[in-house]
Amino acid sequence: MPHILITNDDGIEAPGLRALVRALEGLCTVSVVAPKSERSAAAQSLTLRHPIYVEQVAEREWAVDGTPADAMIVALNKLLPHSPDLVISGINRGGNMGENVYYSGTIGAAMEATINRLPAFAISVSYREKNFDFEPAARFARHLAPLILNEGLPTGVLLNVNVPQDWTGRVRFTRQSRKVTRNLLQEGTDPRGRTYFWLHEQQSTEGIEPDTDYAAISAGAISITPLELDHTHAASLNHLSHWAALLESAGK
Repeated sequence: MPHILITNDDGIEAPGLRALVRALEGLCTVSVVAPKSERSAAAQSLTLRHPIYVEQVAEREWAVDGTPADAMIVALNKLLPHSPDLVISGINRGGNMGENVYYSGTIGAAMEATINRLPAFAISVSYREKNFDFEPAARFARHLAPLILNEGLPTGVLLNVNVPQDWTGRVRFTRQSRKVTRNLLQEGTDPRGRTYFWLHEQQSTEGIEPDTDYAAISAGAISITPLELDHTHAASLNHLSHWAALLESAGK
């Protein structure tokens, strides 16, 4: 049986991760290595200033007192005797689309797996209310996993999957959308007179391109966005190359 490693950024006891574990029963051998507590918006950050503590909480399950990327590094280098065949990060509570791709710990864990040359996908339910239903996303992950195991993914590419709460059954392969939220800072003063800010966001969905992740979710379709590790803008290598001579002469 294939071996699938599951992680997330909502914590090892999060209901989305538990729904994913249940959905994969009988399909593969599952290992879970995930943060001990919620580490949302950790992106691909690493713990460098203090030890990373690990506790085995069940058979083939470990809780890591660190970030999602920490969990991947510890899993692949210390906890698992062999590399997994696939890494799944999620199921996240809330969508990871547009600019959230850069901040998401869910995606950060999948990126860490991809850096280590393992196929990976991140999966999230795009919904903001309390009554989450992770089961449709979990069933979709069970169908997607064998496809990746059988056909593979391009080198350096991971999949970012977003599932609407009310899924129509359609699936779209999409581009990452532009920034569609604006940052809001609510200012306050604590009892000691220090100024603080609560950061949150306001969504603005006007002008969303039709081939993007947000557009798919708005239409009730699952969005699958292939993300590439290499951020090099190849066209600019040629377009800006003449700057080299100018900068070299300026430095003399």
